[in-house]
Amino acid sequence: MDRQLLLLGLLRNQEMHGYQINEFIDRQMDFCVDLKRSTAYYLLDKLCREGYVRAEVERAGNRPERHVYRITPNGEAHFQQLLRLNLAAYTPPIYAEDIGVIFHHHLPPTEVARLLLERREAIQIHRTHLELLLTTLPADHHPVIEHHIVHLDAELVWLDRLILGVRG
Repeated sequence: MDRQLLLLGLLRNQEMHGYQINEFIDRQMDFCVDLKRSTAYYLLDKLCREGYVRAEVERAGNRPERHVYRITPNGEAHFQQLLRLNLAAYTPPIYAEDIGVIFHHHLPPTEVARLLLERREAIQIHRTHLELLLTTLPADHHPVIEHHIVHLDAELVWLDRLILGVRG
């Protein structure tokens, strides 16, 4: 659902060919979307079959043919429905890294503290990257970036308490 919303939203802003869509996601949305190129093309084909998107073949000069995707009126209605569902939805996050915390007592406390400090450093690097995105991405991305930063700040506070507890 969220990936369809993403693709329809991008096409709502402008018609695009598949490469443009993937490049846009890679440049401006990789911090909040995990969408592989092959999955994007699969979903675009599916949206075409369902009548939400129309693909037209274009050729420019000596370049190979490419499909240019446009949202249809049915796609606009589907986009509006998906947008409303997405804005109202809540899916509790699952943190795969928490599994190791459950079993951390199987390692020496000094090693656990060192490993958690490595995690903390990686989180801080990611947070710094997000702060940079606030200066480079359009303002409509800012609330999502800020949402991620708030979660990272909470993660850092929790991690500091955990490290303190491990060190005793």
